Amino acid sequence: AGGIMGKHLRTVDGNESTFQINHLAPFLLTTELMDVLTASNAKVINTASGANSYGKLDLFDINSEHTYSTNRAYGTAKLANILFTSELHRRFGEQGITTAAFHPGVVRTNFAAESTSPMRHAYKTLLNRFMLTPDQGADTLLWLINGTAGTDWISGAYYYKRALAKANAQAYDAELAQG
Repeated sequence: AGGIMGKHLRTVDGNESTFQINHLAPFLLTTELMDVLTASNAKVINTASGANSYGKLDLFDINSEHTYSTNRAYGTAKLANILFTSELHRRFGEQGITTAAFHPGVVRTNFAAESTSPMRHAYKTLLNRFMLTPDQGADTLLWLINGTAGTDWISGAYYYKRALAKANAQAYDAELAQG
């Protein structure tokens, strides 16, 4: 799940809104539940996006003060999802947590409905006829949920259409993943 804002907006927490909604919120939820997740040998599956290829994570400009663009902000948040997925695996894999990130495809939703981004027009026009249905977009998620890490898929990796997917080069930077 995610959202794209359009304008550079700050949340009441002081974070750039696209980054907070798409990365910081699921990051916080996951870290707050870590004791429960490790006790139950949980799967943590993050919804990323092929838009990670537009991202550029700069830890010194996390709120995109100097380099903001709508697509880059969304791509950076989704890149951060992939980095978080691999780092969770590195830190908690031996404690029984398995992780994956996946791209659902371009799904017919209200994704950009409230955005000022030009992308909102694609979701409201004839182009949405060519988008995936929500059921189709959920296919890889269901495959990850029902499959077994180590047998059906590799923990800590990024997937699209039930297969390992290539991500932004920064997604493979273990030092960046550690923040």
